[in-house]
Formats: sequence, C-alpha cells, structure tokens
Amino acid sequence: MTTSSSSPVAEGTPPGRGLGPRTAAALVFGSSAAVLVVEIVALRLLAPYLGLTLETSTMIIGIALTAIAAGSWMGGRIADQVDPRRLIGPALGLSGAVVALTPAVLRTTAEWAPALLFLIASLTILVPGALLSAVTPFVTKLRLTSLAETGTVVGRLSGVGTVGAIVGTVLTGFVLISRLPVSGILIGLGSLLVIGSALVAWRTRGGKAGWKGASALALVVVAGALASTVAPGACDTETRYHCARVVADPDRDGGRTLLLDGVRHSYVDVEDPTTLEFAYVRAIAAVVDAAFPKDRALAAHHLGGGGLTYPRYLAATRPGTRSVVSEIDSGVVRIDRDRLGLKPGAGIDVRVEDGRLGLRRLDTAGLDLVVGDAFGGVSVPWHLTTAEAMADVRRVLSDDGLYVANLIDHGELAFARAEAATLAETFEHVALVGAPVDIGLDPSSRPRGGNLVLLASDRPLDPAATQRELDARGSGWRIATGDTLTAWIGDGRPLTDDHAPVDQLLTPYSRPNAH
Repeated sequence: MTTSSSSPVAEGTPPGRGLGPRTAAALVFGSSAAVLVVEIVALRLLAPYLGLTLETSTMIIGIALTAIAAGSWMGGRIADQVDPRRLIGPALGLSGAVVALTPAVLRTTAEWAPALLFLIASLTILVPGALLSAVTPFVTKLRLTSLAETGTVVGRLSGVGTVGAIVGTVLTGFVLISRLPVSGILIGLGSLLVIGSALVAWRTRGGKAGWKGASALALVVVAGALASTVAPGACDTETRYHCARVVADPDRDGGRTLLLDGVRHSYVDVEDPTTLEFAYVRAIAAVVDAAFPKDRALAAHHLGGGGLTYPRYLAATRPGTRSVVSEIDSGVVRIDRDRLGLKPGAGIDVRVEDGRLGLRRLDTAGLDLVVGDAFGGVSVPWHLTTAEAMADVRRVLSDDGLYVANLIDHGELAFARAEAATLAETFEHVALVGAPVDIGLDPSSRPRGGNLVLLASDRPLDPAATQRELDARGSGWRIATGDTLTAWIGDGRPLTDDHAPVDQLLTPYSRPNAH
C-alpha cells in the first residue's frame, strides 16, 4: 500500500488552472453586489409605471431571486462541462451591456409598448441577474483544486458573496440613489462590469479575442448611455424616493404641477397660494373652514408635504397659522424651494422625517389640525393608517382638534372603508366627504372611486356647515355621517400595526388624477 502526503485533486480541474484567492473573492463579491444594485434600482426605475406598492416590490424581489437561483444552478452545471475561465469574462460583459441598456429600454417600452413592460422588465432583471449569479459557481470550480478544502472554499466564497450582496444593498439604498440618477447608476455599473470583463479576459485568456469582445460590449454601453438621454419618461430630478417633474400650466402664469413617479401630486400657483386646483384640496379647505372661525390662526401639522399647497393656503388665508410639515423626501423639499417658490418665514416649517416618527415628537394636545396627505405611489403608507397611528394623531390634537385625511381608492373602496372603520374606532365623531356616488348617497350607481376625504374629531362635527362650504367651492362633493356612513363602512375592519394589508385592500389605477 502506498501513501501520499498530498491531497486528492478535484476531478476535471487540472492543477495550475485555478484563480488566486484574492481574484476569486473580488469576482464573487463584485458580481453578488451588482445583482442587488440591479434589483434595487429596477424598483425605482419601474415605480413611475407600475407604482410603488408591496406587490411591485414583491414582484421585483421574486424575479431577482429567480435569477439568482437559475444562474447559480445553470452556472454550476456549465462549469462542470466547460472551462470556467472561458465563461467569467463573457458573463460579466454581457450582463454589463444589458444593465447599461436597461434605462432606455424600460422607459421606451413603458411609453410606446406598455403591454410588454412586464416581460421586458423581467428580462432586464433575469438576464443580468442570472449571468452574474453564475460567476460564483464558475469561480468556485476554479478554486476547488483539492477535495480536502471543498468545505473551506465553498464556505469562504459563499460568505464573500453574501457580504457583497449586503454592501450592494446598503451602498445603493443609502448612497447611490440619494446622489445619482438611476440611469447613471445602471450605466456606471454596466461600464464597471464591461471593464471587469476585459480584465478577466486579459488575465485568463489573453490575446486579442478577449479584448475584441470587451470592445464590442463597451460600444453597447456607450449606446445605452446615449439612448438614455433621449428615451421618454426622464425626470427633472431623481430624489431619494421619486422621479420628480414640475410642469408649467399653460393657462396660468404661476401654475405649476408637481409629478412624482408620473402621478400628479400637487398643483401650486406660485403667485397666488389661495388657488386650489384639485377637488380634494378644496374639500379639505371647506372642512377646515366649517370647523374653525375663518379669522382664527391655527396650529397645524401635515403628514406629507408634496408641493405644500394647503400649508401655503393656510398661511395666506389665516395669518399667524403655524404649519409643521413632515415630508420624508428631502429632494421634494428642495423642489419646493427651488422650483415652487417656497420662501423662508412663510409660517411653514418643513421637516425631513417620516410622518409617524414626526407625530411621536409632538407635544400632547398642542394642535388644532392634523392633515394626512402622505402617499407612496398610489397608496397611503400603511403605518400611517392604523389604529395606533390614529391614537397618536388623537394624542397631539386639542379637545376641539380636527383630523382630515386624503385617501385614494377605487373598485369596492375596501381600503377607504377600512380606514373609516379605523377612525370610527379611535374618534368620537367621523364623517366622509366625496362624490355622492362614492360615499353611498347615490345607491343606484356603482362607485367610480378617486379621492375621498375623511374627517374625525372628539367634538361634534357640523355637517350642514361643511356642506355649505363644499357647495361654495362648487366641487359637487357631499358629506356623509351617522347611519349613512355606518352603512357605507359595512364590514370594513379597522387596520392595526399587526394587520394592515393596505396594498391588498386598495384598488389602484394607473394614473390617478391627483393626490
């Protein structure tokens, strides 16, 4: 019997053909990070067309995980049949080309062939995700030169890949999206992947063949960059949360519409803040004017800022009013100041913060009015809809304080009914304002859906005064209270922090008229 001090060599991997440990770690780290960058940026890129909802996020995460699983499985099988050194460079380069083309392709498809958007969006995640995920089994195959080190090699590279995914996630969410447009992120990532392809080709293949492939892919990246500058659907500004545009009103010199992810969120007249274009804002103004003497200055808090239409209106019509606004998106606040004429000392204090956290910082019983007008895509952020959130609203209101909330819903209005049920559980008095067909006052017709305004207080509301104010503004909206409202709520169940399926209850539509 003979013995040997050397370890057995893995079958199919001739000695000397593996990668060095640092190169292997860099490839696995970088490719894993790139997959997560693509996933997160794809969500931002698709938000203007598919909405920023739980379903959209779930879909993109599912597609990305499918790509990772498929790439890992196929990469492992192919690595056992083909020399992995020939595969790493093309995988990086082809994924880089697809990533660089993604902004132009998706935006063009969304505008010109929306029926194909889901298919194209899936491919722009699946293709680079699978190619990049295949890099890890390719590298693992090259590093497995000894069966005695299989566990160590596989475990180390798996850990490196996980760390790369974490870094890609954190870097994108906390740094890249706040500083760069999504098209710039993807084009930059595509460029890095093509450069990585060229370096791998130079190190593992050598000769002109590898460089020719990388050169061709570099041209594709350049084409993607140029195409993204002329593709439809580009933003004026990409904020941390939104693709934002400001559109001038051709019929009013000072009129400006703020669009976030393609949806009209605010209309502001920078020359006349008393102009209220959207029906729901006129309804909020009517409700507040019916609840408080018109010469009374108010202490108000606003959950969600957008273009700050209503805080400006309060400042103009009720001198001395103090409005504090919780707006989570600092980019929107910059647009308010730079493009929509917000001036210091206007009685409006805008705080860049989450609305729920902002409520917690407020003193008890210190406010006359809280206005809920926060949206993520087409839905109110779920954590601002629950009984616990409403309890915080009630805490910060004075005894005669008023809560007014703007909602959007369609179809059976299941979300709006659930939110009304939540308010009815929290406040002594609740009312609903909207088009008669949507609030149960026209039972012969099915609800059309759209904007609805809920109001709640611990003091009695005055439906007659509210209706007079609504009529004076010519919106055609009505108010529902008492038994009418109870019948309208029906089997709507209150929302809680433990169970608030807002995205599932909500019936959205592709282009809401206004938030």
